[in-house]
Amino acid sequence: MKKSMALTLALFLLLSLFAGCETTPVSSSTPPASGTGQPVQSTEPAAPAGEYAVAVPAGVKPAADNNRVFYEIFVGSFSDSDGDGIGDLRGIINRMDYLNDGDDSSGKSLGIEGIWLTPIFKSGSYHKYDVNDYYQVDGSFGTLDDLKELAELCHSRNVKLILDLPINHTGKSNSWFSSFSLAHQHNAVDDPYYNFYSYYTQGEPAPAGRSFSPLSGTDIFYECNFDGGMPELNFDSPEVRQAVLDVAKFYLDLGVDGFRFDAAKYVYFGDNAASAEFWSWYLNELRALKPDLYTVGEVWDGDAVTQIYYPAMNCFNFSMCLAEGYIASAAQKGDVNRYTEYVQSYLDTVNPLRADATIVPFIANHDTDRSAGFLPTRTGAAQMAANLLILGPGSPFLYYGEELAMRGSRGGANTDANRRLSMVWGDGDPVKDPIGTTYSTDTRADGTAAEQLSKADSLYNYYKQVILLRKANPEIAGGKYSALKFNATNVGGFTAELNGKKCLVIHNTTTETFMTDLANRGLAEFTAVSGFVGLGSASLDGTVLTLEGQTSVVLR
Repeated sequence: MKKSMALTLALFLLLSLFAGCETTPVSSSTPPASGTGQPVQSTEPAAPAGEYAVAVPAGVKPAADNNRVFYEIFVGSFSDSDGDGIGDLRGIINRMDYLNDGDDSSGKSLGIEGIWLTPIFKSGSYHKYDVNDYYQVDGSFGTLDDLKELAELCHSRNVKLILDLPINHTGKSNSWFSSFSLAHQHNAVDDPYYNFYSYYTQGEPAPAGRSFSPLSGTDIFYECNFDGGMPELNFDSPEVRQAVLDVAKFYLDLGVDGFRFDAAKYVYFGDNAASAEFWSWYLNELRALKPDLYTVGEVWDGDAVTQIYYPAMNCFNFSMCLAEGYIASAAQKGDVNRYTEYVQSYLDTVNPLRADATIVPFIANHDTDRSAGFLPTRTGAAQMAANLLILGPGSPFLYYGEELAMRGSRGGANTDANRRLSMVWGDGDPVKDPIGTTYSTDTRADGTAAEQLSKADSLYNYYKQVILLRKANPEIAGGKYSALKFNATNVGGFTAELNGKKCLVIHNTTTETFMTDLANRGLAEFTAVSGFVGLGSASLDGTVLTLEGQTSVVLR
């Protein structure tokens, strides 16, 4: 295709993408009715030529499997529907048009394909990781009926909904722990709750490397590695295994699609082999009920450890995240070849371990400082990080507000609440920051959601377009990945093949224009620009590719 034709096609498809979109921006000063946060409407004008240009071919198709773009929501900080300042499930329902409006080619929503909710179960803390009742939604978040409605809404729009399930420990006010305590206070050794939690008896040597607290009225010390209010379950107990299995089954029956398993390697503290064995048993049981179950484990460790768990489930990739990770390093004018070679090596290692094993990348989450603190938009680093994250294999995860360049870090106050700040809607949503927040409100993001929706070159609109480009080329998400080696340059890429079709992805994270003859690289089969996204443009003149700086291109 000649260069002039490619650019004409890019502009035509870009304008077609936004044709029919409303152009009235949301007023950030309009208060919500009756104290209820109202959904932000995605009503952006067409992007001017040269500003975050992306050409997306017709026929964008929804994801058919688990290789999806997920969006993590810290529920209490996202959107408040009832005016109490706490985000809730009804607030998420109200915001679904912002996340996914059900039309994959409309260009009017962010277009995410999955949602991860941090714990929603009854709990005494703001973060809900210390569960007091697994069978109740915390009253501040809503009801089981709200959760069922959200699941049904997600499914109507081909969005998967997964719950954060912390089962290695519970809250101290959980009825299971109360029954465990009573059994020991009465020395009822035959009580099924007697061995429900991990403990040792006074006079015995304390297990090394673990934390314990005394249980009042008894001579035992219960295990609590995270906090005294988070007692650890005993997974050698058949009753415990059945109990946590029943919890998962309950929510699968209600309509959720899977789970994110918190602190997965701590089921057996310090024993990865035993923990991995548990997860294999657990997930085999659940997959017998739901073969397409989506699961991802939090095994916060190096690749050699996370791979121990891959025969059971995919795990978040912690080598990709944070300022020192592969994504941020490449995005800041770094070597893309180092990044793609790592992805290739990782996939080659995990793919043989399970049929649907893949990579699960992310840049930041609720336990880390937000990525806008080390990937600024003004330098193009945030945009290139979006390209590297989304235009790659597996199921990438965004953290709520990451698409708005929301900021937040533990800072001198050393509190995770600063990483879980209220979403910046800009339309009067009454959601407030969690208790303990000390982060400044002056520079919370590059702009509110309302402001960024109506700004063509906002990071929100950039993320939306990268996700569209991924959907338009399904080989990227689920195809056979083959890293390419580009010598003497930081430009890099890969090919992906799915069902006999192939695409080529090339990232130019530098600020210089890159030109190459695809024929000389054995890539002459790719004859058309499917789409490009970045701060520049891409074109193909015969077999000669021109890719401007801080831009990624997909060819077919």
